[in-house]
Amino acid sequence: MAQEAAARATREAVPASSRVAIIGGGISGLAAAKQLAPYDPVVFEATASVGGVWKHCAYRTTRLQTPRPDYEFSDYSWPNRDDPAFPTHAEIVDYLEGYADRFDLWRYIAFGSKVVDIKYLGGPQAGFTELWSGTGKAPLQGRPMWEVGVATGGIVQWYKFEFIVMCAGKYGDVPRMPAFPAGKGPEVFKGKVMHSLDYCKLSEEESVKLMKGKKVVVVGYKKSAIDLANECAQANQGEGGQACTMLVRTLHWVVPSYSIWGLPFFLFYSTRFSQLFYQRPNQGFFRFLLCLLMSPLRTAVSKFIESYLSWKLPLGKYGLTPDHPFVEDYASCQMAILPDGFFDMADRGLVRFQRASSGWSFSENGVVLGDGTRVEADIVFLATGFEGKDKLRAVLPDPFRSLVVNKSAMMPLYRGTIHPLIPNMAFVGYVESVSNLHTSELRCRWLAGLLEGRFELPAVQAMAGHVEDEVEAMRRTTRFYRRHCISTYSIHDSDGMCADLGAATRRKSNWIAELFAPYNNKDYQEE
Repeated sequence: MAQEAAARATREAVPASSRVAIIGGGISGLAAAKQLAPYDPVVFEATASVGGVWKHCAYRTTRLQTPRPDYEFSDYSWPNRDDPAFPTHAEIVDYLEGYADRFDLWRYIAFGSKVVDIKYLGGPQAGFTELWSGTGKAPLQGRPMWEVGVATGGIVQWYKFEFIVMCAGKYGDVPRMPAFPAGKGPEVFKGKVMHSLDYCKLSEEESVKLMKGKKVVVVGYKKSAIDLANECAQANQGEGGQACTMLVRTLHWVVPSYSIWGLPFFLFYSTRFSQLFYQRPNQGFFRFLLCLLMSPLRTAVSKFIESYLSWKLPLGKYGLTPDHPFVEDYASCQMAILPDGFFDMADRGLVRFQRASSGWSFSENGVVLGDGTRVEADIVFLATGFEGKDKLRAVLPDPFRSLVVNKSAMMPLYRGTIHPLIPNMAFVGYVESVSNLHTSELRCRWLAGLLEGRFELPAVQAMAGHVEDEVEAMRRTTRFYRRHCISTYSIHDSDGMCADLGAATRRKSNWIAELFAPYNNKDYQEE
């Protein structure tokens, strides 16, 4: 234990002026620290541990939705990567701590350091120049561009930096709370209302005691809501148990495993061949024509998967079959992997489902659906998500805070990293994919190349056009496009970053593997 504590000695002091600040100690923050180590970065982490959402926003039964080999750093493998079980949140935290051990990242981290304010030092012209940050290249020019206010032990201290990497994450900290008309919100409810963020903080004993024998309503039907309802059902098994009711407003496809009719899931979306048929940003006319001609094949793949899910799961029995194609949920990163035995709990009457497509509100004794149906409750859990962008708005100064999202409610990030109008700042961890770890790691490597001066950025207007093309590609693929998800063109996305870095875009050993084998982080090991 003493040796481990010595090996994990963290930053004791932060210089008044440094080159690079990294805000957040989750997956993206650790990846950034490793790639930017030559600049002796300062990692500000508000809590007392690394791990981000996996440490602070996970339930006791929460597991990763991606197989281990698809969710690992390119240069640091899972010790048990052949284990077919999805890793628990505790295993993921252990894995991240091991990564920090392996690359000696603890020395960069200042725990208990919450960033509360940021000031721009770059003058009145700010980021509104023809080229990003004035030059479009090598942004480290030897002069501070930002001043960061950090609260430590109730005292706010200020530090100056040439460059900031925002890795504060999309999840946790700021809960998304539904709005209600006067007299129809939680103030009229006699029971307890709790957001999933607060539920995460309970121990197993506390959560079971809270839910056992209670009428519980869980609002939502995505991964966090499903996991919460599953824990509620487990707590209410046996004598005196009550059913947990899920309030479902928007249906999404759920998947029991990464096998469809005996075929591995990656065949449908994660090979270079399969991604040929989906919209991608900045594609030419012939590429657009190919997508148009392949529309029947895309539909057939989606129907093939839907047929399996409808056969494997009792979706029709419970009125949970979505009216949109499966590919729309995959393309918007809204596909959820079910916990083991979830519908078994429903078959035993421990989980019930109520559609609330026309809205809902609170009453004294529970909730009221838009059609007048009343559901009694002692506890209402709001698994309604998070407002991660609000964390950025809270600390960024004007005029930058008003630029955080575009008209499509997405962060306009070139290569998923650089905001064309915010100088000397990068954002990592705000793009979603099948493996967010891979997405963040490759972006951090690309960012390191930018800081080293290995390539130049396009003009601001060209970067903005590239971002708009990404929005348009998603808009043509899914109705749920108002989130930055690259799942159906992830290989193309990686190709672009590799090309910028002067690295090979074709990463397989032969053309057969290049077309039909899945891409993962091991394909992107540094050369």
